[in-house]
Amino acid sequence: MSGQQPLTPRRYESLLAKGEDRKARILAVAQRLLARNGWRNTSLAQIAREAGVTTAGLLHHFESKSQLLHEVLDSRDNDDDLHWDREADLIEVLNGVADRFQRSPELIGSYTVLLIENLDPGAPLHERLQNRYRAAVESLTTTIRLGQRAGWYRSDLDPAVKAVEIIAFLNGMETTWLLDPSIPLIEAFRGYTRSLARELAHVAIP
Repeated sequence: MSGQQPLTPRRYESLLAKGEDRKARILAVAQRLLARNGWRNTSLAQIAREAGVTTAGLLHHFESKSQLLHEVLDSRDNDDDLHWDREADLIEVLNGVADRFQRSPELIGSYTVLLIENLDPGAPLHERLQNRYRAAVESLTTTIRLGQRAGWYRSDLDPAVKAVEIIAFLNGMETTWLLDPSIPLIEAFRGYTRSLARELAHVAIP
């Protein structure tokens, strides 16, 4: 009979916490390497080595490279859900997006690189990223349309066109910042949102 002691609730919770910490560390390393090398040039073995685990240990938490890539995107989606208040003022929310560049630079890097690498319809993440883009445009369109109905925004603007413009600005700023982190990020966001506020408003804003 084995002398191994039974797994107590406290010991189980400790092992579970360690496992979650290890999974979070692997995910953070994956984000950093993907931002630097892209998914084609990043192997599971590289990620495991930098995370301080074996490849088998990595596969215990992520069954495949595909699952790991999707969980990297899940991290970006979760960050959006946490910091994008759909009931708040649109201009205020957009100004707050600039905070992510300091809060979660690896999320920006990994997402932007994955987006560029998966533009081809046959790429593994193309459909998910396309659906994400369409959902973002639809969400912004709804926000602007509700603002028009409430009398906050001009009614002669096409909400769908304006939503596409806003998403293009956000994606463009992320790519530009990755090329040159020294850009005047906050000033660029404030300048754009001031211009957007003036355009959306019924009355002139100085």
